[in-house]
Amino acid sequence: MREQERIHIREAQPGDYPAVEVIMKQVQQLHINWRPDIYQYSETLLPYDVYEQAVREKTFFVAEYEGHVAGILFIVYRHIESSSQVTRNVIFVDSMAVDEADRGKGIGHAFFDHLMQLKKQKGYDGIELQVNAKNKAAYEMYAKYGFTEKSINMELLEPLES
Repeated sequence: MREQERIHIREAQPGDYPAVEVIMKQVQQLHINWRPDIYQYSETLLPYDVYEQAVREKTFFVAEYEGHVAGILFIVYRHIESSSQVTRNVIFVDSMAVDEADRGKGIGHAFFDHLMQLKKQKGYDGIELQVNAKNKAAYEMYAKYGFTEKSINMELLEPLES
């Protein structure tokens, strides 16, 4: 059986929350390692009420691999309409992560396939996400999937000297 056939993407359920928090903490630790000047440890990364609402709204998904939750995908459906922008509907990926033990098994690709299906089903115009500048592996995966840079966030941590 191919790895991809062992992955099942489904809507998250309330009982998935403990596994979701474990994966969220793994991602948070990566961010802390990359930027300890910005990120810090938090006991709860995704408050249960926010998770519960996403489950009700069917915007939180999990990837099951060999009977356990191996990845998470949290999306937001956005309607963009203003006098300065073309009206569009996009799926924004708020969070997507794979458990450390299950990386490299095609779970990220399965999530992208799922996103493409959602985009097609809903007739949306695009899929958008943000990636940490230090997360080269994720950036490369997104680029291979056809994502291109839309904008670049910049920061100034120390004031310029006069």
